Amino acid sequence: MSPRQGLDRGALLSAATQLADSDGFQALTLAALAQRLDVRSPSLYNHISGLPGLRQEMALMSVQQLSRALTAAIADRTGDEAIQAIAAAYIGFVREHPGLYEASFHAPDREEPQLAAASTATLELLLHSLQPYPLTEAEKLHAVRGLRSLCHGFASIEAQGGFGMNFDPDESLRLTVSAFLHGLRHLHEN
Repeated sequence: MSPRQGLDRGALLSAATQLADSDGFQALTLAALAQRLDVRSPSLYNHISGLPGLRQEMALMSVQQLSRALTAAIADRTGDEAIQAIAAAYIGFVREHPGLYEASFHAPDREEPQLAAASTATLELLLHSLQPYPLTEAEKLHAVRGLRSLCHGFASIEAQGGFGMNFDPDESLRLTVSAFLHGLRHLHEN
């Protein structure tokens, strides 16, 4: 069977992203994707290595796109301004692509070279952004974990409708990140 005219890897990944973003990552099955693309499920194998291959590629896309968003956000910014921009870009990415974002946590092979390289590049970007703070290298790694946890937790609560009060969530994020940064600046004080 030859591939459907106009169906290529890019179109397939775009449709998979749209499906995951609209219906949730767990709704992403080959049958659902084939239905969205108006093809039979077996024809997807011309472009991907089954559901595990699709999930691997989506995890890579997620990490790469998030990294690009963070990189763009910190252009010409340093210190608190850069970290605030990183947090806002992170939350913005999750708001725009909740299913694709979730894919980053479900890669069948976290050690796959392209995914590992993309993850390392993102880590290096975050570590570089923390240079202005009085932290050891180990503390910077802990701070990256803290910032990521803060952003992931915020995005997860927001996605579940957990911010029901009439307060601007972006202002809540800004204040929370400010408190985090204050803690980094004063980490070594008694």
